[in-house]
Amino acid sequence: MDSTINRELINTLNVLNANGTLLYPSDTIWGIGCDATNPEAVSKIYKLKQRIESKALICLVNGYKMLEDYVEIVPQKAIKIISEATKPTTIIYNNPRLFAKNLLAEDGSIAIRMTTSGFAHELITQFNKPIVSTSANISGEPSPKSFKEISDGILKGVDYVVNLPDIKTDTRPSTIIKLNEDGTVQIIRE
Repeated sequence: MDSTINRELINTLNVLNANGTLLYPSDTIWGIGCDATNPEAVSKIYKLKQRIESKALICLVNGYKMLEDYVEIVPQKAIKIISEATKPTTIIYNNPRLFAKNLLAEDGSIAIRMTTSGFAHELITQFNKPIVSTSANISGEPSPKSFKEISDGILKGVDYVVNLPDIKTDTRPSTIIKLNEDGTVQIIRE
C-alpha cells in the first residue's frame, strides 16, 4: 500500500476512535464521516451540516459479513440488487442493529451502501465498524463534485481532513433504493 494512503488511514482511524468527524473520499463523492455506532460523533455531523436529526444519513460497510452484522435480516432482493448494480447503490433496510439511534430514520430504517474498493473500503475494513457517509456540504446546498468545491465551513468544521485531495471519486451520489416491508422496491434517487 502507498505510504501516503497508509499514513492517512492511520490518522483517520485515530480520529474515528476518538469520536471525531472527518472529510474523506468515499466510493462516490467526498463525504463527511464518523463512527456510525457513536451517537456523539453522529450529532457533530448533523450540527456541521445544519441538518435535522430526523433526516437520516447513509452508512458504509465493507462487505456482506458486516452488512449481516448490522442488519437483522438482509433480504435476498437486496443481495440481488447489490450484485447486479452497475454503480454505487444504497439500500434502505428495516431492522438495523448496533447503529447510533440518532442515525436511524424516523421509521427506524437505515440507508447502507457496501464499498468494495478504494480508501473508504480499506478504512472500514481496518476500523471494523460502519462509518457515516454524507455529502460534504451544508444541507440544502449542492454536493461538491470535487475536493476543490468543498466549502471552508466544512473543511474547518470536521476534526480531520484526509490529505488525498487528488484522489479520484465519482462525481455522482449513489442510487438509493428502499426495500419496503411488503417486498416492493422503491427508487428514492437514481
